[in-house]
Amino acid sequence: MAEPPVPRPPRPWRREVASFGYALKGIRTALASEPHLRFHAVAAVLVVTLGLWLRLPRHDWALLLLAIGAVWTAELINTALETLVNLVSPEYHPLAGRTKDVAAGAVLVAALVAGVVGLLILGPPLWARLQLWLT
Repeated sequence: MAEPPVPRPPRPWRREVASFGYALKGIRTALASEPHLRFHAVAAVLVVTLGLWLRLPRHDWALLLLAIGAVWTAELINTALETLVNLVSPEYHPLAGRTKDVAAGAVLVAALVAGVVGLLILGPPLWARLQLWLT
């Protein structure tokens, strides 16, 4: 009688690779459905373009990328929370509305702080270039 086949050991790396695919799918879905995230994407592209044009030092890049990442993270969490709240509470409920408002507030705080970081980093070199052009 033939021996049963030896089961293959699990390949956890396949699950890890698949999880990146799911994460990218989530970002694509959010970009497709959330106008605010698209706005943040355009703003990020503009900031990166300005940073490249100004040839910012590495530490400025680190701060800008952290700020951009914080806004994107807040927006993606906000989108996930809004989706979950809509699932569990399709009818209006004050706590559901409060949850959505607080999550949106987190995005606003992240965006405002990122804007200040952007002004602090991009403002002085832009101002210096403007003064050169005007003289």
